Amino acid sequence: MSELTMSRSERETFLADLHVGVITVARDGQAPLAAPVWYRYQPGGDVLFDCAAASEKIKLLERSGQASLCVQNDVMPYKYVTVEGPIVVGHADDELQRSLAHRYLGPQVGDIYLVSVSDTARRVVRLTPTRWRTTDYTALAARLMAAARA
Repeated sequence: MSELTMSRSERETFLADLHVGVITVARDGQAPLAAPVWYRYQPGGDVLFDCAAASEKIKLLERSGQASLCVQNDVMPYKYVTVEGPIVVGHADDELQRSLAHRYLGPQVGDIYLVSVSDTARRVVRLTPTRWRTTDYTALAARLMAAARA
């Protein structure tokens, strides 16, 4: 294992932290669709997110049956986790939608957001991670900083 590769515990903790994910799904004859999503993950479980039922994302996810999700730190030390695997699209889940809105916007603004999208039909996507890719530049950044000070 490279010093840049996260352990299982590190990668699951990182994925469970608050990040905006980018979901990627195949498109016939075109580049894959990549789009940001709010998501929820608990170590050892599936990644859950929801989308508008009429969205291109949902149509492509249902057709493909698989997807990738990438989350990253955008400040030093850079880190990322990508998971890929099969997906299942299910019916709307008010509890998931509420938990995502509160997770990303806080309870007060999250509730206002929920009212503003209450007439939008939603679908839940469950991605089961079967392949992980990770990079964590923390150790390398520390070595470079130490060398710069020397």
